[in-house]
Amino acid sequence: MKGSDLHKENRNRKILLVNQPNYLLVLIISLFALISGRLFWLQVIKGSFFRKLSDENRIRLVSSPPIRGRILDRNGRILADNKLTHSLILQPHLISDTQWAEYSSLLANLLETDYPTLNSIYKKGIDNKDFTITLIRNMSSKQVIRFQEQESQFEGIQIHVELVRFYPNKTLASHVLGYTQFITQEEYARLKKNGYKMSDRIGRIGLEAAFEKDLRGTWGGEMLEVDAIGTIQRSLGYKAPQAGKDIISTIDLQLQKSAEMVLNDKSAGAIVALDPHTGAIRAMASKPNFDPNFFTKFLTTQEEYEAIFLSSDLPLMSRALNAYDPGSTWKVVTGMAGMESGKFPPETRLETKKCIKYGAHCFPEHNRQGFGWIGYEDAFRVSSNTFFYQVGVGSGMKELFKNALKLGFYNRTGIEIANEESKGFVGNQEWAAKGRGWAKPGTTPWIPEDIASASIGQAVVQVTPLQLARAYAVFANGGYLITPHLVDQDIDWVSSKYRQKLDIKPSTLEKIRIGLRKVTESGTGRTINYEGSTLPPVAGKTGTAEDSTGGSDHAWFACFAPYESPEIVIVAFAQNTPGGGSVHALPMAREILKVWNEGI
Repeated sequence: MKGSDLHKENRNRKILLVNQPNYLLVLIISLFALISGRLFWLQVIKGSFFRKLSDENRIRLVSSPPIRGRILDRNGRILADNKLTHSLILQPHLISDTQWAEYSSLLANLLETDYPTLNSIYKKGIDNKDFTITLIRNMSSKQVIRFQEQESQFEGIQIHVELVRFYPNKTLASHVLGYTQFITQEEYARLKKNGYKMSDRIGRIGLEAAFEKDLRGTWGGEMLEVDAIGTIQRSLGYKAPQAGKDIISTIDLQLQKSAEMVLNDKSAGAIVALDPHTGAIRAMASKPNFDPNFFTKFLTTQEEYEAIFLSSDLPLMSRALNAYDPGSTWKVVTGMAGMESGKFPPETRLETKKCIKYGAHCFPEHNRQGFGWIGYEDAFRVSSNTFFYQVGVGSGMKELFKNALKLGFYNRTGIEIANEESKGFVGNQEWAAKGRGWAKPGTTPWIPEDIASASIGQAVVQVTPLQLARAYAVFANGGYLITPHLVDQDIDWVSSKYRQKLDIKPSTLEKIRIGLRKVTESGTGRTINYEGSTLPPVAGKTGTAEDSTGGSDHAWFACFAPYESPEIVIVAFAQNTPGGGSVHALPMAREILKVWNEGI
């Protein structure tokens, strides 16, 4: 090797030896920078996140559900309550797989339950890493006693007591009360910020839904510290759940029972009874109905499910809030339109005939011969169709429509469960011009036959029993449109916000009132006084309505009592029950009036 090359190699080696500590220092600094940066990232940037993970690994929250508030009748009698149920629960961190293999067969024999099902529930809970596993829900009294006698043999397994919703009167007032059901994932995502949990039950319909915020209460629970294998070390604190509020409804239990009873022999129908001055609903029944306890059962059969959700009878639909052709009970609207328009004042007398022709159809009198020359009072008394055809057609559809709206028809009533309420329907020229909901605009004009039908509550008019009760309350209370309600809520229901004074001539109110009184004195509603009745004087109107959907006739009766100073309005409705309102609906109202009269 040449001298020059040797000299260069020695020089390079010397430089390397001199700089080696510097390289090492850079390497050490780089490593410390990386470590420091990682520590900064973990402890500062992501510190709160990992602290939460640490706490979740160390701390377990055992939630305690709130007690749902009760629903009571106006006298404090229970309509919806809670009852104790017993479930068998297992804490998997306290039991080994070997112990479970022994326990599972013993439990199956002791509690007379299915071994494969128990084992499947256990394995699913283990796979889900559940803190507790519910092996058996809603244990029978026999199962509870048997387990308690042998409980010392089963470490880590115990009976858990909880409250579930209970309706002691079963189907009674089911559409008013509604029911509760487990919260859905969509609802949970929306409501978890309000304290809801995936195991929560939520009100679905009726008062259970309308007053969900008041009834549900708030969750409580215990914070437990556990070790790495999940063994409980100590309690870190307990917060008691807060019970929901009791709701006192306006329903009168005895009157509600009477309303349900009179529907027993009807295939479908509804009853509404309310205070004409405040709008407080004393009874509201619908048939078919359902047992809300169905929705709190842990296990249901396919037959039970189909009877509720797939039945053509639609038991979940409240007939009291659904709209039907009102028939002659609607004639108070036509009479009001005639008198308020000035075209047919209270002293009007018209000739009734066998039939009157409008358009291509001759609209008949119900007795097929007419009643001669009569005024409003007798027209109500005998329920003359040809009298009210003339008044309705002569007043015009605009007047009929205006007065229908004034009485609250074609609108929701303001009841708390308005989401379940139909607006009903009142046909008019604008609706017809737009195609009547099934034809092209401009192809189905309003025709004379329409207003003739509307004059007696047929074909182009549909109302709910609740709407009809609200309208008849106007003639009972001196001209005020009330707000029907199921809970008083410390609200002044006779204030102008909830009770509106209508612009109706006193002579109109008086003439209609007298006409309704004559109906029950000597007209189509006179049987209200039969069977040795001791009822106070009643005013009302019968109605027999053709079902515009093609079914059999509906039967109606709307009334108020006592006549001079009314305290109650009752609407009885028998769906698709041919024979007339005086035959089917009136006796229903009479029985309710009897119960009401005995209770005051």
